[in-house]
Amino acid sequence: MERVRELASKKAAVIFTKSTCCMCHSIKALFYDLGASPAVHELDQETRGKEMEWALRGIMGCNPTLPAVFIGGEFIGSATDVISLHVDGSLKQRLINAKAIWF
Repeated sequence: MERVRELASKKAAVIFTKSTCCMCHSIKALFYDLGASPAVHELDQETRGKEMEWALRGIMGCNPTLPAVFIGGEFIGSATDVISLHVDGSLKQRLINAKAIWF
């Protein structure tokens, strides 16, 4: 759990993903389209990826756990949560506030 929290707080935007997950790919693409360059941690390519996924499951309390998105060190949620924020217009402002994008 400590490793996940450490990585989540290192950059303004952090996404934990799996390289084979289509929703993970969509969320990464959304962030790039908004002008953010998130730190992306592909858990299926990390040495301790399975442990990190279990830690995320503890934080999120649900399954599937990926993608797991953090902005400004704060857990935002999974794909559904991020898309909801994007639809209501608040995702971009959160990224600006966290200095993940500048305007």
